[in-house]
Amino acid sequence: MNDEQLLRYSRHLLLDEIDIAGQEKLLRSHALVIGSGGLGSAAAPYLAAAGLGKITLVDFDSVELTNLQRQIMHTQASIGKSKVSSGKAFLNALNPSVTIDAIEERVTVELLKSLLPSVDVVLDCTDNFATRQNINAACVEAQVPLVSGSALRFDGQLSVFHSGLLDSPCYACIFPPEDVPEEINCASMGVFSPLVGIIGSMQAAQALQVLIGFGEPLIGRLLLWNARTTRIDTIQIRRNPDCLVCGHRH
Repeated sequence: MNDEQLLRYSRHLLLDEIDIAGQEKLLRSHALVIGSGGLGSAAAPYLAAAGLGKITLVDFDSVELTNLQRQIMHTQASIGKSKVSSGKAFLNALNPSVTIDAIEERVTVELLKSLLPSVDVVLDCTDNFATRQNINAACVEAQVPLVSGSALRFDGQLSVFHSGLLDSPCYACIFPPEDVPEEINCASMGVFSPLVGIIGSMQAAQALQVLIGFGEPLIGRLLLWNARTTRIDTIQIRRNPDCLVCGHRH
C-alpha cells in the first residue's frame, strides 16, 4: 500500500482482524454486485469505501423517481439514466482508486459464466426468484461464495452460501427452484426505506468477512430482520443432500 492508502484505510489497519494483510486482500479482490437498486445502493458503496480493488455492477434497469425513496446511490439528476452508470459515477466519486465496471444487461447464465472466473465474491441484490436461482447455480458451479440478501415491506433476510465448503448449503437448499412462489416486489408490496440500507450494509459486511477471512460469516445460518419490532432471529440451515443444485446426487 502507498501512503495515501495507509491513511485512507487507517481505521481498518487498527483492527487486529484486518490489519495490513487483510486490507491488502481487499485491494486485490473483485466483487460482483448484481442489482443496483435498494440493496446494491447500500452494499456497493461500503465495498468501495472499504477499498476493494474492483467492483462489477450488473443491472438492466433505469433510475425512476419512485426509486429515490430508498436507492441512495442515485439522485434526482440520475432519473432516466441506467442504474449501473449512475452507480458507477457515485462509487468513483466516493473512492476513485477502485475500478468500477458497469454492465447494463439482464443477468443470464451466459453472462454469469463469463464473469465468475475472475470474481472473488458475489452479492445477490436482486428481487427476482428465477434470477436468484440462476445466480446460485452459477456460484455453486464456480464455487464462488454468494452473499444473498432480500428486503420487502418490513422484513429482511440475509445468508452466505459457500459451495467450496462441504457443509455449506446453497440458496436452493432453502428455496427449492421447483417451488416457484408468487412474484412479489417493492412495486406491489412496498418497502421500508432504511430496511434495504440495513440488509445491504450487512451484505457488504459479510462479503468483507469472507474476503478477509475473519469472524463467523452467516454460512449455515439465515438471519431474519423485522424492522417493525427491531427483532433479529437466526435460523440454522443445513445442506440438503437431495438438493437439485448442490446435492450429492446431482
